[in-house]
Amino acid sequence: MTISEEQVLPKHVAIIMDGNNRFAKKKHLPTGDGHREGKNVLDPIVEHCRKVGVKALTVYAFSSENWNRPKYEVDLLMQLLMETVREQIPRMEEFKIGLRFIGDRSRLSTELQELMLLAEQRTDKFTDMILTIAVSYGGMWDITHTAKKMAQLVKDQKLDVEDIDIDLFGQSMSLGDLPAVDLMIRTGGDYRLSNFLLWQAAYAELYFTETLWPEFTTQELDHAFGVFLGRERRFGKTTEQILNDKIEKNNV
Repeated sequence: MTISEEQVLPKHVAIIMDGNNRFAKKKHLPTGDGHREGKNVLDPIVEHCRKVGVKALTVYAFSSENWNRPKYEVDLLMQLLMETVREQIPRMEEFKIGLRFIGDRSRLSTELQELMLLAEQRTDKFTDMILTIAVSYGGMWDITHTAKKMAQLVKDQKLDVEDIDIDLFGQSMSLGDLPAVDLMIRTGGDYRLSNFLLWQAAYAELYFTETLWPEFTTQELDHAFGVFLGRERRFGKTTEQILNDKIEKNNV
């Protein structure tokens, strides 16, 4: 993928990895094999993001609502997550990528919580790129959890209500130390955010594709980058203001 000097790829990409079960049905595979196929797609996507200079990649592995799925599927997803974390630790060390997790860990097994913590500790020195896996995560949970933390600080007289603003609140949320999400990708043909990074993706460009996650490739990722580069990101300003800002920047 060739990028000109004027073009800037998204610093933070988020992916809703949807379509695993439909892929299994399409290929007449046993129940669960779609999730296994989907797990194998992540590695080349991560490596490609690292190669082109993406600073943060956040993927939706298991939502707060996914706990409502059949027990056999939840158990399988937890098993695959354990396998993924074990496999990713040496890969992250090889490619020098920090591995993090966001979500409500209280519902996860002690073994999985300990493995996630180990992965974070072993890769926390890598900061050029961060891979975050959202597990038992929901955007509404994230906002509520942050509000509770702030309320407790106010109650303990460690924070004044007047000091709470958008910047402070955002920094206190999951991914608060990372750039805001620039590009949100959803595979699988549905056109919704499904409670993913509602705060962090407030100004993200959205890319929806019919491609099922196990069939998503680095070529389509590049296509999504191309779509992103073709968008005008105004952040509330007018087109004229954006053009003037570019002119002033070039004249500095």
